Amino acid sequence: MNGALASHYARALADAVLTPGSNLSGEEAIRQFRTAQEVIVGSKDLERALLSPAVPKRQREALIGKLADELGLHRLVKNFMLVLVAHRRVSEVAGIGREFEKVMDERLGWIPAEITSARELDSAHKEHIERSLGTALGKYIRPHYKVDPDMLAGVRARVASREYDATLRGKLESMRQKLTATT
Repeated sequence: MNGALASHYARALADAVLTPGSNLSGEEAIRQFRTAQEVIVGSKDLERALLSPAVPKRQREALIGKLADELGLHRLVKNFMLVLVAHRRVSEVAGIGREFEKVMDERLGWIPAEITSARELDSAHKEHIERSLGTALGKYIRPHYKVDPDMLAGVRARVASREYDATLRGKLESMRQKLTATT
């Protein structure tokens, strides 16, 4: 699917979620869509059944209904999944999901941040990092955490085109540059 079509579907879902009275928060919509996406992408049999013209429309709709019930999906997310099935876009659910997250982040004033650490961070450290980045940037941070065991110690964050390096290697490199600049 081209980016424009994924963006079209993503914007349509975002419009529905952000409509007053939808009773679904943006955060919850993202979480629910991501969960449904993981289930569909994780089961090739389910994905094939939802795409197959040999499977009657009512049966495909029943599969989505059962999935929505088991996952506790809000009616908006369920109905959106039914639209994707009806338009044979289930194979594009991952691309639509990425676009949906981008659109929602944009509309809600969130900025994605890739945060890499040498070891798994506890919730207190995560909260501190998110608060510090958010304050520095004047935006809410949507963190994506990664662990890089090759990192000696510390944390590195990439937000938009900026990089914040608080790693041991980064500090050592900074010291090396200062020392070589003065000689």
